[in-house]
Amino acid sequence: MKILTFTGRTPSEALKKAKLAIGDDGMLIETREVQKKALGREALYEIVIGIEENQQNNTTKHNTYTNSSKPLNKQKPIMKESEEVLFDISNAAKQISKIADVTDPFYEYGREKSTPSTYEPKELKDIKSEIAKLGDKVKIIQNMFWDEKAPDMQSSIPSEFAEIYRLASQSGMNKDHLDGIMRMTLELMPFKMKENSATVKRYFQTLLRKMVPIRLETVPSVGNKKVIMLVGPTGVGKTTSIAKLAARYSFLMQKKYKVGLVVLDTYRIGAVEQLMQYARMMKLGIETVVDPPEFASALNSLRYCDYILIDTMGSSPYDKGKIEKIYECLDANDTEFSVDVVLVMPSSIKYEDLKVTYDNFDSLNVDTIMFTKLDETRGFGNIFSLAYETKKPISYFSVGQEVPEDLVCASSDFLVECLLNGFNRSKV
Repeated sequence: MKILTFTGRTPSEALKKAKLAIGDDGMLIETREVQKKALGREALYEIVIGIEENQQNNTTKHNTYTNSSKPLNKQKPIMKESEEVLFDISNAAKQISKIADVTDPFYEYGREKSTPSTYEPKELKDIKSEIAKLGDKVKIIQNMFWDEKAPDMQSSIPSEFAEIYRLASQSGMNKDHLDGIMRMTLELMPFKMKENSATVKRYFQTLLRKMVPIRLETVPSVGNKKVIMLVGPTGVGKTTSIAKLAARYSFLMQKKYKVGLVVLDTYRIGAVEQLMQYARMMKLGIETVVDPPEFASALNSLRYCDYILIDTMGSSPYDKGKIEKIYECLDANDTEFSVDVVLVMPSSIKYEDLKVTYDNFDSLNVDTIMFTKLDETRGFGNIFSLAYETKKPISYFSVGQEVPEDLVCASSDFLVECLLNGFNRSKV
């Protein structure tokens, strides 16, 4: 469907322009005032017309909505009609509630009144039938706009999929990923489930959950220790995340583990002081590293710890020098300790920027990803797309500034819930 707009000083004038341009083939979607009348300024109205591509090319006409068979000046705006349909459904639902409460309902003629549980009231059946018709009408209205958003597929997409596609698209998910997943859904989903938008959403949620790689949290085995290095751009919350992890491992696990800190971020005096303060509060050992050869010594100094957490200097994804300095520290590690590299990125930037950041830090052999600032965004499809594209598991989510409360162990259920329904702090 192609969307056209026409303007005029009055709605009638705009409508006349539309009729001159396309005749009565289009369907009236919306009428709105775009400029109010003021001193020395005329009012301006705009009407939005939808027209099938084949109608515009004067080929075979195929109306997807019955309203389009009427002349333009006899049509109601579809936006208004859609609201009326939803209002009618609401009223019908209220009527069903009232009828269901009637103690002596009128049953269909010829039915035995002695067995009321076997039959529904005739009025109830009629209202259910009307609701079904109204629901179909709403789906047709949805379907009119589907062509504008649907992926490029040979077969048409059922209108029941419109809501789930819109939610996923608005979440910031990469379009190629979304279209591929939608094709997979249409191919694999049982036919009966496609008839109901609620079952479509549940199936889609299940599919997305299976596609998100997650690294479950584990604890050090006896005699071993975990060494975790956080890397990432400046300002993503690495230092605060280190403090959250330190507090979690020290106080919130079933066992209170010994935690030590290593600071590579000597460029930012404030960050070092902040971590020193956290170390004093939690009574943690802390070491600073200026040059790469000192890295192994710092790890050996904290060998009594169960967890060693390493804070690194923040850098632009394009600052190869600072990333190289981190790599040199890792390369200088001649201890028996294996370093788990966690890339920390904010959830509040678009997928393309996340991908560029990942590509530039991947030279450090990233093991897992941590996403911060989940409380500062409404779209989570970018997180899904990065994990889906890179196949790197997500380990933690940071959902606020509070230490240590605002740290969540990653789960696919949590991410998909945020993606489709938004972030809800009460569910953390």
